Amino acid sequence: MTEDQNFEHADAFGFLNLNAPLREKLVAAHRTVQQSLPFIARIALTLYDPETRLLKSYLHSSEAHEPMEHYQAIIDSAPSLVEMLKRGRPRVINNMLTIERGEQEHSQRIGREGYVASYTLPMFNNGDFIGFLFFNSFERDVFSEPVLRQLDLYGHLISLMVINELSNIHTLSAALKTTGHITHHRDPETGSHLDRMSRYSRLIARGLSGRYQLDDDYIEHIFMFSPLHDIGKIAIPDRILLKPGRLTDDEMSIMRTHPLRGQEMIVDLLANFGLENTEYVDMLRNIAVYHHEAVNGRGYPEGRSGDEIPLEARIVAVADVFDALTSRRPYKEAWDNERAFETLRKMAGEQLDQDCVMALLSQQEEIETIQQQFRENVYG
Repeated sequence: MTEDQNFEHADAFGFLNLNAPLREKLVAAHRTVQQSLPFIARIALTLYDPETRLLKSYLHSSEAHEPMEHYQAIIDSAPSLVEMLKRGRPRVINNMLTIERGEQEHSQRIGREGYVASYTLPMFNNGDFIGFLFFNSFERDVFSEPVLRQLDLYGHLISLMVINELSNIHTLSAALKTTGHITHHRDPETGSHLDRMSRYSRLIARGLSGRYQLDDDYIEHIFMFSPLHDIGKIAIPDRILLKPGRLTDDEMSIMRTHPLRGQEMIVDLLANFGLENTEYVDMLRNIAVYHHEAVNGRGYPEGRSGDEIPLEARIVAVADVFDALTSRRPYKEAWDNERAFETLRKMAGEQLDQDCVMALLSQQEEIETIQQQFRENVYG
């Protein structure tokens, strides 16, 4: 055997070594699966939010129309998935036509697209349920025991890819929050505020998905990164940050440094934790730096206007303002939703992005659900 022949074999899982977005790795994993199991037509991931019990579509590998794009549902509305978690076992459906689909929207969407067989694996990180992994086929009766043994291997490798990506984000978020607690021993934003505004941000992104061609990956990262929008306030002195009254001009000048201070902290932490290659880090920077820009150009720190402001920052700005209006602060009482909605309408096209405002206002029922789930505490 020649030296060249020693290197002829290509690593089937070499894509795991690539510095590439998770979606690209999922597509590469799908191609690898199809080399031995060509009938696997789709691999898809959903993520679970334990605080709201929502299952949310996240990523898929199919180049065809994706039936579950922008889908979310309470996990309890899918009894078969709940039963899977109770049993601690994956679910095999070899012929969807022989089981009762019921009225669940997810089953109807999958069926209408022509998928007739599926294998579903729950994903766990250190024992905590984080979501489901789906293998789908247009062919019936394909999930035999030998096939399932192969898919178990592929499934756990894909789960580890997802866990690694999410762990990077959680590590960054935890580092930023811990820095704030160590520095000032107080949290300038209540946990309930961050819970609400991150979910408002996700609502807005979903509402804009058609107009701006936003995929579930982008939407989920908006949700993950939006709570870090004001991390630069860690650097603002208590006498200014916690002042109950109106700030002086000098104090406001100091307050307005927090977006750039936030950017500095994020850059340092990304480098120190080796997370510079985390997917969507540009989104995180944009949210931290530009969420106080105004579409009329009168915001800060750069005075950007209109589309010069990254979309993710425009989304977070609306979510942040709405929750500030409807929350009690040391200097004001909480406004009711109608008063806040009217104020958003007046700000649309001036300070706030018109499309983002309308996307939020079109989902008032969902807003009320979020407010009920994450009520303001006595420190709000």
